[in-house]
Amino acid sequence: MRPYRPSLRSGERGQASVELVAAVPALLVLGLVVLQLLAVGYAATLAGAAAEAGALAHAAEGDPKRAAREAVPGWSRARMQVAVKERTVRVVMRPPSPIPAVARALEISASASGG
Repeated sequence: MRPYRPSLRSGERGQASVELVAAVPALLVLGLVVLQLLAVGYAATLAGAAAEAGALAHAAEGDPKRAAREAVPGWSRARMQVAVKERTVRVVMRPPSPIPAVARALEISASASGG
């Protein structure tokens, strides 16, 4: 009696290893894209909240730029610009990204009008 040996064709040896090596970078890139999209969504939420806070401060005769900056966490203040034109406060924010060109391309803007 001979022991059972699965037959492998010579072209299939190491196929699983090759597939794993090819799949790992693709999964890493997919993970980075998902994280970047989450960062864009969070930046949009922060920009909207900052614009609303600035518009409310402007309606109450306060400083809209200061109110908009105080409405967001400290790390995001360096990534935002606030502009006031008449009664409209516009906030432009760059989402966090390891690649500056990507952050510039995914810039978010939000505006709100006060009263």
